[in-house]
Amino acid sequence: MNSVASFGKLTFEIISSRTNRPIGDAKISISDTATPENIIEEVTTNSLGQIEPIDLPAPPLDYSLEPSTERPYSVYKLTITAEGFEPIVINGAEILPTQTAVQKASLLPVATGEANSAELFVIPDHTLYGEYPPKIAEDEIKPLDTSGEIVLSEVVIPEYVVVHDGPPTDQSANNYYVLYRDYIKNVASSEIYATWPESTLFANILAIQSFTLNRVFTEWYRN
Repeated sequence: MNSVASFGKLTFEIISSRTNRPIGDAKISISDTATPENIIEEVTTNSLGQIEPIDLPAPPLDYSLEPSTERPYSVYKLTITAEGFEPIVINGAEILPTQTAVQKASLLPVATGEANSAELFVIPDHTLYGEYPPKIAEDEIKPLDTSGEIVLSEVVIPEYVVVHDGPPTDQSANNYYVLYRDYIKNVASSEIYATWPESTLFANILAIQSFTLNRVFTEWYRN
């Protein structure tokens, strides 16, 4: 296994949550999560709320292409500040070798009279690396004998999907409306590595889309 370290790239897209307009002159500091006090890079966004991609150290490419106990990505702490906006901190941003990660951030305007405290986002370990409970098994043939389950007359590509933030049996968990394209992108990035061969990425993403559209098409849900 190749032990030569390589680099990944990181870029940003920073916008206002109120107007969706890009935020220029936003300050971004990047540090390793192991030593967050040591700043690796400090950059400022341009008028489009973006920066030129910057190189950051990442593990060897082989770690993500072959079974390994080594973490195949580097993790970083990102602190984003801008005048007139609440700062945010992102802990655990993942950088894979040879890939460009795009970190999008939506900043809240500072409310008059409120403290300017940073909002913290923690990104957990990737599902292929971290330890998580097994997925809930589902019957291959799903019952359609209860209320609320219908089969649509044609396949529908939705604009939004509803994401239940908790176990299917937890009725108290929140439901969120997420853009379909963003949902597929987020599921794919959490279940596969961007370093995999292109044909493998296509196969996995098509499987994710098929599963999601099956739920939309049948409107089946778990009681």
